[in-house]
Order: sequence, then C-alpha cells, then structure tokens
Amino acid sequence: MDNKLVECFSEQVNAEQLSPLIWAYVGDAVYELYVRVKLLAGGHFTPHNIHTKVVQFVKAAKQASLLEELNEYLNEREQNIVRRGRNVKSNVPKSTDMITYRHSTGFEALIGYLYLSGDHERLWDLLEKIGIGVD
Repeated sequence: MDNKLVECFSEQVNAEQLSPLIWAYVGDAVYELYVRVKLLAGGHFTPHNIHTKVVQFVKAAKQASLLEELNEYLNEREQNIVRRGRNVKSNVPKSTDMITYRHSTGFEALIGYLYLSGDHERLWDLLEKIGIGVD
C-alpha cells in the first residue's frame, strides 16, 4: 500500500506528446512542492511563514533568474525544451512583464518535462544546482 504513492509519483508518460503548457503546468507544481519540502526540512515554520517564503521562490521573476543560472548547465535537448516552453502562446498575468513570464514558463516547462519523462536524476541535479538557501 505505501508503495502506491511512490508508484504514482514515479509514473512516466510520453512527455514528447504533451504541450509545453502541460510541461509548465506540471513543472509549476513540482517546483513548488520541492521548495515547500526544502523549507520545511530547513526548520520549523508556521504555515504563514512558509507561504511567504514559497511565494518568493515561485514568482515569475525568481524563476526567470533561476533559468538564467541554469543555462550554462543545460544540454541541447534541455535548451530546446526551455525554448519551446518560452515560445508557447499563453496569457501573461498583469503582475509581470511578457519577457519575464515567458522565461519563467520555460523554467517550469523544463522542470515538468524532466519530471514527466521520468528523468528524475537530472531533475534533482538541476534543482540542487540552483538550491533555495534556507535562512
């Protein structure tokens, strides 16, 4: 029974057949869960404190800057995934500009693609490169 949850989160899909917007949708959730767990592991926080810190890491401007940090580590395939995520047509929220939003969508698309394709080792490697720094 306890392996069912692990199996669910380890299930692979053919990520190539999905839209870059789906990659970004899943990547948003995966990255936010990663940040939440890392913050919890770093100390005891109230839900409000965690929420406040999480928002700092998941906003578009932060994700765009994280993508910039990762660029030198990305292989050609990953750069192509980011490009496809960045160029996909979507609505830009009023809280950010189009360029920042497109780069953050590219970041989320990369995270989502790696997760959905089952390349968890590479996903972990990239997430650890950017870290989140708990203070």
